Amino acid sequence: MTFTERARREQIIECTIELISSKGYRGTSLSAIAERAGISKAAVLYHFSSKDKLAQAALERVFQQFGDYVRERVEQQPDARSAVTAYVRAMVGYQSAHRRHVRLITEVLLDDAGGTKLRTPGSHDAGDRWQALAALLADGQRAGELRAFDTQAVALAIGGAIDGVVAHWLTHPELDLDAAAGELERFVLAAIT
Repeated sequence: MTFTERARREQIIECTIELISSKGYRGTSLSAIAERAGISKAAVLYHFSSKDKLAQAALERVFQQFGDYVRERVEQQPDARSAVTAYVRAMVGYQSAHRRHVRLITEVLLDDAGGTKLRTPGSHDAGDRWQALAALLADGQRAGELRAFDTQAVALAIGGAIDGVVAHWLTHPELDLDAAAGELERFVLAAIT
């Protein structure tokens, strides 16, 4: 793939993120993406054979950026407690700073005929999110910094708590997300220590 083709793909993906986050998955067409990118629909189809494949590429991009952001902050921490609280803060912080990405994730993962169900059970855990957190918790247990508990169950509970707070914030933007992240942090520390 040439530099120009890679740049065009990037442009198409960015336009897709922008449109799906503002108009929804069903409200975004390949024609609208092409128009936003200033290219023909055929040019979009040259790079992505369908709207679903383009949406998947956009979702993968968002998950990659999201994962990198969280990982960078977690890896800077000196111990397990700090790493877990950094995880909580980074998960909430990224979503707060990248509302378009949260909307894209929600739209693509929750889209179906009625827009109310996950396409594939478990697909909300894209990027093996709970597994990575469970591994972080297990590392803390092995180091003797965290109490004994089922790391899978606790990782799922932490992820669900984060998702619940962010989902509430999306529909109630007056929620002080930073204060909520602080409460989540205290909640998680109480659960793991």
